[in-house]
Amino acid sequence: MALFAFVISGVFTNNGGTGKTTVGEINGESISRQDFAFKVENMSRRYGANATTLQVVNQVWNQEVRNIVLEQQFDELGINIEKDQILNVVRANPGISSNPNFQNEAGVFDEGKFIEFIADMKANNPMGYEQWKMQEDVLINASKEQSYFNLIKAGVGATLKEGELAYHLENDKVDIRYVQIPYNTIPDSAVSVTTKEVEAYIKKHEKEFTQESSRDIRYVFFEEKASDADIEEVKSELNKLLDQSVEYNQSTKANDTIAGFRTTNDIADFVNRNSDVKYDTTFVTKAQLPTAYADTLYNLSVGEVFGPYKDGAFYKLSRMVAKKEGGSVKASHILISYDGTGAQPKEPRTKEEAETLAEDLLGQVKADPSAFAALALEYSEDPGSATRGGTYDNIPEGQMVPEFNDYIFDNKIGSIGLVETDFGFHIIKVEDKYDVVQLATIARELEPSEKTISDLFNQTTTFEMTSMEGDFQEVAKEGDYMVRPVNKLSALDENIPGLGNQRTIVQWAYNPNTEVGAVKRFGTTSGYVVVQLTGKRSKGLATAKDASASVLPILRKQKKAALIKEQNSGKSLEELASSNNVSVKGASELTMKNPSILGAGREPKVVGVAMGLSQGEESNLIEGENGVYKLSVSKKAIAPSLDNYATYANTEKTLNRNRSTFAAYSALEEMADIEDYRSEIY
Repeated sequence: MALFAFVISGVFTNNGGTGKTTVGEINGESISRQDFAFKVENMSRRYGANATTLQVVNQVWNQEVRNIVLEQQFDELGINIEKDQILNVVRANPGISSNPNFQNEAGVFDEGKFIEFIADMKANNPMGYEQWKMQEDVLINASKEQSYFNLIKAGVGATLKEGELAYHLENDKVDIRYVQIPYNTIPDSAVSVTTKEVEAYIKKHEKEFTQESSRDIRYVFFEEKASDADIEEVKSELNKLLDQSVEYNQSTKANDTIAGFRTTNDIADFVNRNSDVKYDTTFVTKAQLPTAYADTLYNLSVGEVFGPYKDGAFYKLSRMVAKKEGGSVKASHILISYDGTGAQPKEPRTKEEAETLAEDLLGQVKADPSAFAALALEYSEDPGSATRGGTYDNIPEGQMVPEFNDYIFDNKIGSIGLVETDFGFHIIKVEDKYDVVQLATIARELEPSEKTISDLFNQTTTFEMTSMEGDFQEVAKEGDYMVRPVNKLSALDENIPGLGNQRTIVQWAYNPNTEVGAVKRFGTTSGYVVVQLTGKRSKGLATAKDASASVLPILRKQKKAALIKEQNSGKSLEELASSNNVSVKGASELTMKNPSILGAGREPKVVGVAMGLSQGEESNLIEGENGVYKLSVSKKAIAPSLDNYATYANTEKTLNRNRSTFAAYSALEEMADIEDYRSEIY
């Protein structure tokens, strides 16, 4: 439906439609591939680089499924937005009704202006009009959803009996003495679980073990990086730059002596001609230098050179250009601004009021410098530093506004003063000063040579071909390559652990022509990956092999519980503790609302049994979550009856209603017949 088309021409426009190719079907209703792609493109433009194509595809798909599932419900119930309701929907949207283009002189939404605006857009801006129609669908669907879920909420409540139950679950309390025999006291090897038992459990819990299709792979990654020979070549080239060299000059037909890095007088030009990183005149503190070489670099004499040395992905030569005492400052400040300054005061104040407050704070910090950080947090109107006690570290000369800069560089460590700038009044404390150095650095990035790239290509080709003919794991072992397994890739996955976004690998794994055992090489931005498909799972009930990781612990626990019960039948609490080398423990004020036992964990069944016993009564052996238990009730306190449980009933009603929207849609989606073809397209 198209709201604005309806407003102008009285006709709803259906943006859907069935094409020859569909992205999916929801309860028999097809999603056109063309329409879907249009929506993906629009959303991709909005997100830009903040979302991958597949993330956008999934978001559009989820919205399409929701729209269709709910629209079918709307049709069954006759929920619609009539002509006289449409403008009410628009008026209720603050993004539209508060737009000055649609308001009269009194600032009230004007229907006439709105309709005129849409009519003009339809005639003169077709693309903008299409955007409006998309927005209208969102508004109308939101209004329908609100009506639909309000109907559901109206039927959701809680009786006084439910309120009474909630009251007792929260307030009935029991104290117990108990013995716990943990399941882990019996080793897994002491109980055997057969494949048939696993299969029987799966069939009994089909809903829990119904799975989507998935794929298993394993891969070897070959990183494209500089070889040892490449690194040595870079180091050799850097070493050649250190001292002067002789080059033949074609113009003069004579040899020229070229100054080296140690002796050149034009350092900037030399660096820019020979480095992958341009010359930087910045002065830095010792803490800002590469950690591994900070001492060496910082202590160089002016003119002295160090290197080559490795720093990240570069090999470098560095020459000391200059040193400066106190060239970087650590300072704290409290900014008190006033109306009209470049900062935003916390409350309106005049310049005179700001100055008075600043002078008062200055007196406080001079009297007690240790209070500076707390006062900065409370009063400073510089959000960039207030939460750090007003502190800025490593401030280079010239970074701050002139008045602030002059104070911190002209005064000694420990000085506290008041300075006015365009931002207001600053109470400043000079915390520390650092000597700084200026280094000229020639940096060469470590990149693989053409030979290295060619060798890597041949290496991966050999591994791929050999793996096709032999055992992938054994071939990798012979080559000393690390194999990484990745299990249960879904059809719409794009990220592979250790590789990042590799959608093409997932598509290959799901290609009907890719058989288990197939091997293929893929190029990545940082090298090659050779992948083998190791497993396929079809949609439906999981096999015993696939579900064993989940089912085995459950069945083992059941068998351990039976074994513990058999070995300890008829024993008293003390006898049970003694024969199993455990102690009798106590737990107080247990409730069913929070059925956790200190020292044992969450045990709703155990607490439930305790609640059902009388004071002084002893239980049978109980199969709990974390072990087998036996308990006796030492104290039981049933909460006194209330005259009215309306308060608790209302709380339950609110909780039920808050859950109803999500629960209702989840149920509709689960019951829907959904055919999803996204993975075949994207």
